[in-house]
Amino acid sequence: MISIGLKGMEGYRVNVEVGSYVGNDFFKIVGLPDAAVKESKERIITALRSLGYTLSGQKITINLSPADQKKMGPMFDLPMAIAVLLSLHELEAVIPEDTAFVGALSLDGSIQPVEGLLPAVLAAKKLGIKKLYMPMDEKLPALELDPLEIIYVASLQDVIGHLSGQGQWRPPFFKKQEEDENQDNLDYIDFRQIIGHCDAKHALEIAAAGEHHVLLTGPPGCGKSLLAGSFPSILPALKKEAHLEVLSLYQLSRNACPRSKTPPYRNPHHSASGVSIIGGGQYPKPGEISLAHHGVLFLDEIGEFSKKTLDMLRQPLEDGLITISRTNATVTCPATFILLAAMNPCPCGYSGSNSHYCTCTSKQITAYQNLSLTPIDFNVAAATDNSEMVQGRVEEARNRQYERYGSEVCNGRVPFEILMKRSPLRDEQQRQLQRLSLKKGWSNRTQIKIIRLARTIADLQARRTISDEHISEAIQLNTV
Repeated sequence: MISIGLKGMEGYRVNVEVGSYVGNDFFKIVGLPDAAVKESKERIITALRSLGYTLSGQKITINLSPADQKKMGPMFDLPMAIAVLLSLHELEAVIPEDTAFVGALSLDGSIQPVEGLLPAVLAAKKLGIKKLYMPMDEKLPALELDPLEIIYVASLQDVIGHLSGQGQWRPPFFKKQEEDENQDNLDYIDFRQIIGHCDAKHALEIAAAGEHHVLLTGPPGCGKSLLAGSFPSILPALKKEAHLEVLSLYQLSRNACPRSKTPPYRNPHHSASGVSIIGGGQYPKPGEISLAHHGVLFLDEIGEFSKKTLDMLRQPLEDGLITISRTNATVTCPATFILLAAMNPCPCGYSGSNSHYCTCTSKQITAYQNLSLTPIDFNVAAATDNSEMVQGRVEEARNRQYERYGSEVCNGRVPFEILMKRSPLRDEQQRQLQRLSLKKGWSNRTQIKIIRLARTIADLQARRTISDEHISEAIQLNTV
């Protein structure tokens, strides 16, 4: 009997083995079960009795393997109950090795959804499971994950009837949710509602198209938070697989699942702990960076975040995932997001302002910035395109990148070797960039960022090659 165990978003096969012998009443679960799994004993016994099965005079041992992996949650109730019935010959059925079961039992034999149900379904598909018995959860969208066949069951009796071929099983009615992909966009400010800031809007469009990170600096009230709040409105809707990944992470973190396919937007306060942002706990759960997966993580007043917290962002920014190690478990969660940060240019916020006097010393300003970026001029007022129009250009640019790289990866994340192979610079462009780098003291990392930006600018203009103008604009964006 097969079930699915979880370590964060990663799933693994759990083999459920049952040994039953005639003897004194005995029921024990082994294989590193946690408290919830140990309590499955009472749920299984009572559920089976409610259906007319008796375990009197039976010595039953259930083994959950691999034995060195901690088993958590009531997800194994259903497979253990079916395995017990098979062992007692109360159920005569041949269950293929590519069939799995997940679900929690109620005392009356009904099957209830559990936390982590969606991650278990995605893991089952990756593990090659062909058929999965599971409870219906109305909070989740309809799941169509070929070649995985999902059989929704409402009770233990449904499973028994389906496995034995008695014809008494009836699939529960599944009310398909109507998803409005643009519903969440109504909550965001439209680009057209923001007066001026043309340069900043153009920079955000490039960031959205290539999944580049952005830092906005400027005095208080200049519009940094306003621009950040409008950023999700220009991002394309999540595709099916990405949407299911986001829903899975929200399930694991016990947060309310977003209903639409708009990319997630997370805005933690600078007083938030490192654990809440990165993830963790006694039994590790996803943090803000994982809840922003396939979306945006906005850090307002990034200079106020602790250095330790910012240092912890390095791995997910580079690798697109975070590994959390604790005494009870080590889990890996995806964390591919666009980092959007804002900060004042100094502690008082008015360095470089034309209307306020800065009271900070040069030493305080240097210590506060710690990032070699200067404020952007947001004072140009002009009519701009609305979010829907910008979103269309962003989606077209991304589709060009997907076609060029053969997968859903953008310029900001594709391995640099592939980027240069598919879109190389001319020899003269490379020499010019190297000469400028030597003059300015730029690192290799800075040069790579400039090339990535230039490629995205070219994609927004539907250009097959990177021109000198694209590189010049990328240099300006990377050094302002």
